Amino acid sequence: MIDVKNLTLKFRTDEGLITAVDNVSFSLNKGEVMGLVGESGSGKSVTAKALMHLNAKNAVYSPESRITLHNDKGPVDVLSLRTPRELNIVRGGAVSMIFQEPMASFAPAITIGKQMVEQLQLHGNYTKEQAKKISVEMLDRVGISDAARRFDQYAFELSGGMRQRAMIAMALSTKPKLLIADEPTTALDVTIQAQVIDLMKDLVSEFHMGIVFITHDLGVVAQTADKVNVMYLGRMIEEGPVREVIRNPKHPYTQGLLAALPKLEDLDAPLTPVPGDIPSPLERPSGCVFHTRCSQIVGDVCRHTEPSEKSIDTTHKVSCHIYDEVSA
Repeated sequence: MIDVKNLTLKFRTDEGLITAVDNVSFSLNKGEVMGLVGESGSGKSVTAKALMHLNAKNAVYSPESRITLHNDKGPVDVLSLRTPRELNIVRGGAVSMIFQEPMASFAPAITIGKQMVEQLQLHGNYTKEQAKKISVEMLDRVGISDAARRFDQYAFELSGGMRQRAMIAMALSTKPKLLIADEPTTALDVTIQAQVIDLMKDLVSEFHMGIVFITHDLGVVAQTADKVNVMYLGRMIEEGPVREVIRNPKHPYTQGLLAALPKLEDLDAPLTPVPGDIPSPLERPSGCVFHTRCSQIVGDVCRHTEPSEKSIDTTHKVSCHIYDEVSA
């Protein structure tokens, strides 16, 4: 459905070019859910926004960067799109995005229904009546009670869980091929979080869309994703089937993220966070970007040489010097 090859993205700032995403590659198939995991500052949201060409105007893509969307009418080179008409293909057309905070996405002075109708008319040949019918049906489909009344309400009149469901309804009403969910459950309580996760599973099976699910919570990924890609400071450091990565994590960072999760069998056990803090992109470490926090450093090679990607097996890959003896 979408192929990302050698994506390198820098931002032009007063301090010079700042690397946000460094040589990232992955692909997603129809009906597949990919978890994109990492701490804040890992480059997850910047990578996701690149799929819709949504990053700020000071973003600079390397000449080698390629994002190819396989649409019904053929492949689309996303980074070559320039005009608003062209960009409609990946901005609400074939690709939709659910943002972390719906209040920042819904215009507060316009009703939810009016916003849903407007985007449907922008991306499809619908009358207002047709667009309203589709919108109300989708609001009902995502579990919002009394959908016809909610259609005429403003975002601030809904609870956090309802706003998130309304955003999901808005994203799905155009029937996208790819849905990008940027930490859609972070601001929700655990019961609503579980409902949203179940809803997204149902939607994948019903609409056969692909989903990029961005989160820092490996527990959520374990419940939703088919495969997982772990990012750290703009680098893709481990990827593979979700069960394989969670049961058999290879990269010290992935192991640290899993160790930080609460243990149900021992609720009194202290949490074990990954030591240190993620460095600023302004002070990007040389060599392996994780070496400043790693407890398994392999001599000076980690400090000076960027690790290449190694294949643990046909589907599980890791970028770490510990596995230099494993043939790629």
